[in-house]
Amino acid sequence: MSVLSIAAKTQPAARRSLPPDALHRTLNELNRRRMTPTYDAAAWGDALESEYALRRLELAFIERERQTIAARAAEAPLDADGFVRWFEGLRETGPGQGDPLFPWLEQHASLEQVKWFLEQEMAGEAGFDDLVALTQVKLPARAKLEMARNYWDEMGQGSAPGMHGPMLEGLARALELTPRVETTVWQSLALANLMCGLANNRCYAYQSVGALGVIELTAPGRSACVNVGLKRLGMSGSARRYYALHATLDIKHADAWQREVLHTLVSAEPQCATAIAEGALMRLTAGERCFTRYRRELWG
Repeated sequence: MSVLSIAAKTQPAARRSLPPDALHRTLNELNRRRMTPTYDAAAWGDALESEYALRRLELAFIERERQTIAARAAEAPLDADGFVRWFEGLRETGPGQGDPLFPWLEQHASLEQVKWFLEQEMAGEAGFDDLVALTQVKLPARAKLEMARNYWDEMGQGSAPGMHGPMLEGLARALELTPRVETTVWQSLALANLMCGLANNRCYAYQSVGALGVIELTAPGRSACVNVGLKRLGMSGSARRYYALHATLDIKHADAWQREVLHTLVSAEPQCATAIAEGALMRLTAGERCFTRYRRELWG
């Protein structure tokens, strides 16, 4: 029996039955703590006990997510060429693709509706640069180099004005957004918790590769819609820069990720294809869950 299976079986029933809203606010706190630098080393004992309990919740959550897509992931080819073709197909056939939310944001949403959507997205933002940095640890050189190039683009290739994170913060300032965990739907928090959980646990390293890769594959179309919607509502090019950039740059990233990361990893270890497929499908399914909730909130 795996360590994850044992953790799931031994976890107290009260913790297993946490409602989604409480669960994901709790896991959000785990990720806030472990991703935030601190100098309070003297409190390591209490911190370790708290993290142990929270990570049991996290691993049980990830395993539930994995089980929902395991059968589809098992259908992914194990040869590198076939797997990359399967992965590319997720752009059209993956969960949440073609969701009507994004054409609506582009063409019809009011400024207040777009602001609500952006606050949900920003509150659930896990930080792509940090996730890539965590995921690439000890991967083969060719895959690591492509992930490093991706990270360097996220970091503005060494220029502070070009960093992607601050670009998004600039949009938040321009729109006077106040993203807060307390006002964020649990589906958005769950998406961030999934991404952080995959990147922070080495037993899910390949799932994290798949989840990050499928973001690059599927984000350009959604980003383009949001960018056009913001332009329609009078936002300047500088404010829209984050979404305008990701509408085009991620196309290049997706091609390189498939060639340099996915093909390389599956060629070396065919069995990792299933794990990469699991990560991609988990990420898309979590995104689809967000889109459905957003439409329910925005469209009543």
